[in-house]
Amino acid sequence: MNRQKSHTSKARLAFTLIELLVVIAIIGILASLLFPAAGSAIDSARRTTAKNDVVQIATAVTGYETEYGRLPLPNKTTVDKDLVNILSGQSGNTNNPRQIVFMEFSEAKKGRSGTNSNGDYVDPWGAIYQIAFDDNNDHTIASAGKAPGPKVTNLRKRVAVWNDVTLGTDNPNTAKQQRRTVTSWE
Repeated sequence: MNRQKSHTSKARLAFTLIELLVVIAIIGILASLLFPAAGSAIDSARRTTAKNDVVQIATAVTGYETEYGRLPLPNKTTVDKDLVNILSGQSGNTNNPRQIVFMEFSEAKKGRSGTNSNGDYVDPWGAIYQIAFDDNNDHTIASAGKAPGPKVTNLRKRVAVWNDVTLGTDNPNTAKQQRRTVTSWE
């Protein structure tokens, strides 16, 4: 009889297949609840990075104007290689002869902003930052931004920078694009 008792108590220490499947199912449910939250946190971090970028670009352009008394390439509409070279103080650039570094640019990596392979400055989602200047010195930018994000007319600024969330997306999602839009004027 003792033998039978000890054998029964050993069997009770092990998990049954049903119990194991229930634990796996619970873990799966909890993980599925966690994934959207993690994705949202990552998207929020990218949005914060992009907001920091647009403010830094606007500040760098303002610093350039303070130093040289003019805007760098006022007819530009994107923060492309030419503007990056001017603001980063690249040697041999006639638009920044003193090679003053107004902004440091790093190389873009997946999920991070930076310069792409063409030298253009891109947001964390891979779209080139857009820029508008007050090129007639009336302290007003006629139009800045683009739908689905904020679009303004007669903006009372010298420079406006934003990301165009419609660029670099194959499957546009208006609600997601609006959440990802950042501007230097808001």
